[in-house]
Amino acid sequence: MADDQQTYVITGAASGIGWCLADVLVARGERVVATDIDLTALAEHAEANAWPAERTLVRQLDVRDPKAWAQVLAEAVDTFGNLDVLINNAGYVQPAMFQELDPDQVHRHIDVNTKGVIFGTQAAARVMVPQGRGHIINVGSFAALAPIPGIAVYTGSKYAVRGFSLAVAHELRPFGVYVSVFSPESVQTPMLDREKQYDEGAIVFAAPRLLTVDEVAGVILDRVLGRRRRPLEVYQPRHRGILLRLADLFPRFGLWVFPMIRRRGLARLQKLRGQ
Repeated sequence: MADDQQTYVITGAASGIGWCLADVLVARGERVVATDIDLTALAEHAEANAWPAERTLVRQLDVRDPKAWAQVLAEAVDTFGNLDVLINNAGYVQPAMFQELDPDQVHRHIDVNTKGVIFGTQAAARVMVPQGRGHIINVGSFAALAPIPGIAVYTGSKYAVRGFSLAVAHELRPFGVYVSVFSPESVQTPMLDREKQYDEGAIVFAAPRLLTVDEVAGVILDRVLGRRRRPLEVYQPRHRGILLRLADLFPRFGLWVFPMIRRRGLARLQKLRGQ
């Protein structure tokens, strides 16, 4: 194996952004550990795309389980000798008015989106700190930048991802380990397809256009991982992320603006449904 190859671990790799990232990295000749709770779909994709066995591992991972994290990362290091990059991409969303969510759905948002990122970051840090190097990318969302009504619990879980990532970045940087939080706007993925069924999350569809997984993967690999200064935070699109951060500074402003944005999102959602 070439000395310039790096080892990447990706969660949520059976579909969407994680799937695209794994394909691109495999095509670039990197060593990839692709994980997902849906091992069948992931394994079928790897076989269909002829991922080379000598530099790829396909493993089931429930990000909510810290023991499973330790096992997957230990196998990655045993197989490839090191761990260079972890991309915490797995996520869950259930649009609904907050009071209508049952306790299991509340737990799942926090367990997958927040605890999963924390457990993954912790497990990676335990490998990377002794190495003296590494980069952890935690995928947030525009819901991590400003409150999004209709997906309130998801918003809370992603706010937590952003806050945690920025805090732990300060803790790990002295050891040569970098943490970046990447927040994209709405991305055309199976998870977003599921959201189309619910009017409650209509505001998500108010974006001028939906991002593609290829665009998102390109930003992660080029703007987040490809820069020597290792950014703490990246938004996509950048200008809209900045606007949301400004809106977050003045939350009362949202009381007037969000109803208008939701109406626009609902109109676009109805077009997507063919109504």
